[in-house]
Amino acid sequence: MSWDDDFDADDRGERRAARTRVSWGRLVGRVAMYLGATVGVVALVVGVVVAVNLIGTARNPGGFAAPAAYGSYVALPPTTSQPDDLDRAEGDASADGGTATPEDPADLSGSGRESLPVPVVDGDWLAMAADATGIPERALAAYTLAHVAVAEEEPACGVDWATIAAIGSIESDHGRHGDSALGESGDVSPPIIGRALDGDGVAKIADTDDGVLDGDTTWDRAVGPMQFIPSTWERWASDANGDDVADPHQIDDAALTTARYLCAAGSMTSPEGWREAVYSYNHDNDYVDKVARVAQEYADLIG
Repeated sequence: MSWDDDFDADDRGERRAARTRVSWGRLVGRVAMYLGATVGVVALVVGVVVAVNLIGTARNPGGFAAPAAYGSYVALPPTTSQPDDLDRAEGDASADGGTATPEDPADLSGSGRESLPVPVVDGDWLAMAADATGIPERALAAYTLAHVAVAEEEPACGVDWATIAAIGSIESDHGRHGDSALGESGDVSPPIIGRALDGDGVAKIADTDDGVLDGDTTWDRAVGPMQFIPSTWERWASDANGDDVADPHQIDDAALTTARYLCAAGSMTSPEGWREAVYSYNHDNDYVDKVARVAQEYADLIG
């Protein structure tokens, strides 16, 4: 009997239902369809993986196993002189010769760090670099002097002016946040005061300085062009301009303190070390990535 018959005869000669008709062509077609679908899915998966890798490589040339973004390592800026020491005012630390009051930022320099004798960065280089990067020349002078000073103090650290400048850019637009302006003296006026650290979307830090630096006797607030928390400033405060006052609102002092604070996390000469140091400044990987991008942009502009 044919596979096309609807019925067939059994061994007793009775009619019975025939086996289901099977079309070899249809069977082969279905198998081919399933195989094609499987191959298509595999091809799609492979394509996605390749595309993601290509995109990832474009954004991170070393591939997914490469270190995350990190800042540059720019050379020391050229200098023109190296004084043996900085002139020091004699007598009391206060400007009028009297005893420093609790409101004087000098009273908060708990680290005991002294200012460093540093060379003068070449003026022509400063003007060129400021023009190329858009960093105000007065701010750039503070960043580069911090670089030079810490390179002498802690040569194994590896912090550079581009990284310090990137932090200054992000934290306060180099002392120009809001209505503030950076004067030739390096003082920022009016002072830059951050939001209250009251735990509402930010860290919760009760007042530690009696409002001396931030004007808030309830909560701490980040202060100055490099946005130091008062308790951090108390530990790390540095006097960079030799006036015997460690002031977070003065950009030379703030930049040197930033450099020293970063170096305390360890050497910054490796991608991992650089990221760890900047992360210690602000525990946010997105922040670290942003600092890396800005620092690299500055370095690329100078060449």
